[in-house]
Amino acid sequence: MTIARGTPLKEMSKVLAGAGLVEEDVRFAVLARLLGYSGRIRAGEFKLATGMNPLQVLRQLVAARPVQHSVTIPEGLRVHEIGRIFAHGGWCDEEQFRQLAHDKAFVTGLGFGDLDSLEGYLFPDTYHLTRDIHGAEELIIMMTRRFREVWTEVAPAPAATARQHEVVILASIVEKETGRGEERAVIAGVFHNRLKSGMRLQSDPTVIYGIAGFSGNITKKHLQTPSRYNTYTLTGLPAGPISNPGRSALEAALHPAATDYLYFVGRNDGTHQFSRTLEEHNQAVRKYQRKKPEKNGKG
Repeated sequence: MTIARGTPLKEMSKVLAGAGLVEEDVRFAVLARLLGYSGRIRAGEFKLATGMNPLQVLRQLVAARPVQHSVTIPEGLRVHEIGRIFAHGGWCDEEQFRQLAHDKAFVTGLGFGDLDSLEGYLFPDTYHLTRDIHGAEELIIMMTRRFREVWTEVAPAPAATARQHEVVILASIVEKETGRGEERAVIAGVFHNRLKSGMRLQSDPTVIYGIAGFSGNITKKHLQTPSRYNTYTLTGLPAGPISNPGRSALEAALHPAATDYLYFVGRNDGTHQFSRTLEEHNQAVRKYQRKKPEKNGKG
């Protein structure tokens, strides 16, 4: 049984009657007021026992906790993918979620400064939602609040906060490059080494992010076409985050492994082969990506 937010007592008794908990009778509302329960009944979805008298129903309703629904948002999703998950569960409108996350006035109002969107700041986690939570705005506020909580835990130093956006951008790339927790700090180390030496990051996921309607097959033309996110054509970090990273990726971006690796290539089993020189890297490419063209980058 669900009681919508702002439901008046008279309508509430109809909801309870519809669920077979009480008879539809104006005396139910009167009883609730007399006992001082009218302001203590919360909105939400409840599981209540049947076969009780109106007084017992009222007491059970006041004491009941709303039913919680677990919604898991995996690491590395983009804004529209997160909106789709919530929309599928009936928690919000997918398009409204996407639009609001890209609304600069709304983003600024949440205290995130002059960002183009909240990409990177919708923290992936398992959220326990009750049916009185609804709409894109509430969900986005909940996720950005969680981001701030985690950020405070992983980056307590003021210096880290000063470069927060750069860290989130790098973490979003690391998140898309590997699903292996043990590799994240090493991959972050590779990218730090490249940034320090002036090399381009050459990360395929950044290219893909900048392609509207990407089909799933990255081509040489894609790699050579400049965009604000194509790290094969631009030096430094892309224009913004390319996914919403989790705690492990944020920690990796903040604390990259001390390594002299400059390259890595997938082994086709979810792990990567790391190399120090282009010669080593090309050998790894031939070994693990024989059917793919060699690239003078990370592979």
